[in-house]
Amino acid sequence: MLDALHSAMPDALALLATRRSFKAVELSGPGPSAAEIDTLLTIASRVPDHGKLTPWRFIVFEGEARRSAGATIAAAFRAKYPDAKPEHVEAERERLTRAPLVVAVVSRAGPHVKIPEWEQVLSAGAAAMNLVLAANALGYGTSWITEWYAYDRRVLDALGLAAHERIAGFIHIGRPPGRPEDRPRPPLHEIATRFPGTGDSSQ
Repeated sequence: MLDALHSAMPDALALLATRRSFKAVELSGPGPSAAEIDTLLTIASRVPDHGKLTPWRFIVFEGEARRSAGATIAAAFRAKYPDAKPEHVEAERERLTRAPLVVAVVSRAGPHVKIPEWEQVLSAGAAAMNLVLAANALGYGTSWITEWYAYDRRVLDALGLAAHERIAGFIHIGRPPGRPEDRPRPPLHEIATRFPGTGDSSQ
């Protein structure tokens, strides 16, 4: 079914119809070049943004910076679980080394006289999704995840997030292991309705 869709659709729609996440550990190098990263972030920033507030920003982790950030994660984990085994602490240290590139999408939504905070949060989510799609369009695989450290204030402070900022997601980017198998998707009749309801509205 997906193969038939792919052959009948323009490239952009085929990408959207077949996009699939990978596990972060499945993504290998080499990662995107500096020019490709600039392209990814440029596309990620082209999202609906009511009021032109730019209620999001990006933190790029590549090379040894992934391990430096991992040391922060490991320290927070050790403080949270002082009896943790060394191998568990070490696993936390490697959180951001599973893929060659990780981009944190930071939501900086806040109170505004006109723009609801919820709309700002949604804009950050759109930026994360644009980043995922742009990476897929360049031939990379992606994994959009948060995990516990995205909500740990010690980690957020160490990564330079302000008190009102939150992590919308860590986008892991690398070479995919192959074409992914699709997973079941919800039937349209279960998730879509037509207002004012089903049936003939003219009666």
